[in-house]
Amino acid sequence: MTCLMVQGTTSDAGKSTLVAGLARLLKRRGVNVAPFKPQNMALNSAVTEGGGEIGRAQALQAIAAGVAAHTDMNPVLLKPSSDVGAQVIIHGQAIGNMQALDYHAYKSTAREAVLESFARLQSQHQCVLVEGAGSPAEVNLRENDIANMGFAEAADCPVIIIADIDKGGVFAHLVGTLELLSPSERARVQGFVINRFRGDIALLQSGLDWLENYSGKPVLGVVPYLHDLYLDAEDAIHSQQQNQSALLNVVVPVLPRISNHTDFDALRLHPQVNLQYVSVSEALPPCDLVILPGSKNVRADMQALFEQNWQTKLQRHLRYGGKLLGICGGLQMLGKTINDPEGVEDTPGQVEGLGFLEFTTVLQSEKILKNVRGQFTLAGASAAYTGYEIHCGVSMGAALAQGPFTVEDATLGSDIATRHEGALSADGQILATYIHGLFDHPQALQQLLLWAGDTSCEWRAFDLAAHRHTQLERLADTLEVHLNEQWLAQLGENEDV
Repeated sequence: MTCLMVQGTTSDAGKSTLVAGLARLLKRRGVNVAPFKPQNMALNSAVTEGGGEIGRAQALQAIAAGVAAHTDMNPVLLKPSSDVGAQVIIHGQAIGNMQALDYHAYKSTAREAVLESFARLQSQHQCVLVEGAGSPAEVNLRENDIANMGFAEAADCPVIIIADIDKGGVFAHLVGTLELLSPSERARVQGFVINRFRGDIALLQSGLDWLENYSGKPVLGVVPYLHDLYLDAEDAIHSQQQNQSALLNVVVPVLPRISNHTDFDALRLHPQVNLQYVSVSEALPPCDLVILPGSKNVRADMQALFEQNWQTKLQRHLRYGGKLLGICGGLQMLGKTINDPEGVEDTPGQVEGLGFLEFTTVLQSEKILKNVRGQFTLAGASAAYTGYEIHCGVSMGAALAQGPFTVEDATLGSDIATRHEGALSADGQILATYIHGLFDHPQALQQLLLWAGDTSCEWRAFDLAAHRHTQLERLADTLEVHLNEQWLAQLGENEDV
């Protein structure tokens, strides 16, 4: 097969994970493979080498496939800014905000971008693995669909359907989904994958036999529940168990429009760190470091913090010697004001910030998308880092005059110029930066842990990229054992099953 689309019975059925695992497995078998998601709705995104924005899941899948992430891998990205509106990103660049009904009418135009990107990927790779969105059985969204069967029909792409047995109702999910498809859509479904199975497969066999007899479609595999599998999250925030042996306690408030919380994956996985996500409505637990994360609607999230008295909570945290870090939207919140005169994220207006640092922010329609690298200096020690910027705000003020970060633009084809970035309070307790991904670099992570915690502690090195590759190999090993080998062998071949 030169293409395969993975659709799911629900959100979080395992589509992103299955595509990533198949991409790594095909790469190991010498197949030139690329991921593709026609339309993605997510607040966790990544910046490509060329300076475009795509969903985080597609960036991970590109890593799994061993290819550079490209905007063609996710030609339509929607970043919700409210319950009924989102920023629309086409081929990596924001074209504006749309309400849900407006975007529904725009889908015919978006379809052109989707098919253009898919054609380019097919011309460059032996196999393209396509990820659907949500469920293909949403009958109210069938008109002009570009995310599921609408795309599969237009691209003549075979489909498999994955369902999560751990949530229960797996046979109802699969049969119900199939029944709600049109005859031509049902015909292109090659079979099913059942995900996150725990227990003895012998107890499931009678159900598998019934499903195959009833549907006329084969079960291509039953994938076991992989405990402690780490892969970059598309949106869901991973639950975190308390690390009783932690040397550093970190709290991240879950803003209503939190974005790019993958910034904190290295902290969540670090053996010496206890990371807690807390609702803005909860009390701030005792901790060493509070991190204000990115936000897709920074003014609304700032208002949510004020309503829950977080200014007082953070003042008390600082008074007792705690550290405070703001990243991207979190940086903007630490300043005096946040002004959105053009209505970039919502209706035009201005809100007060926390006022901890001397600068102001103005949101502008042109989004800054850059891969960056450089060094930063904290407590007299320097560390190298790599990361990326993705924001609409421009911040100006005395606190930013000589920021602790030196920045080189590392985006492909850009002119290299060094500049100062970020801010550090005079007492060294408050750090602010627009740079995402700082904790991903081992050297930078260790230096940030020294700043945030006990300087006499021997902090262990942790390499998030190496850990990610280990997890991808583990996932590929599992799929190789539990998916139908005859079917797997045909992926990447120039013939249909």
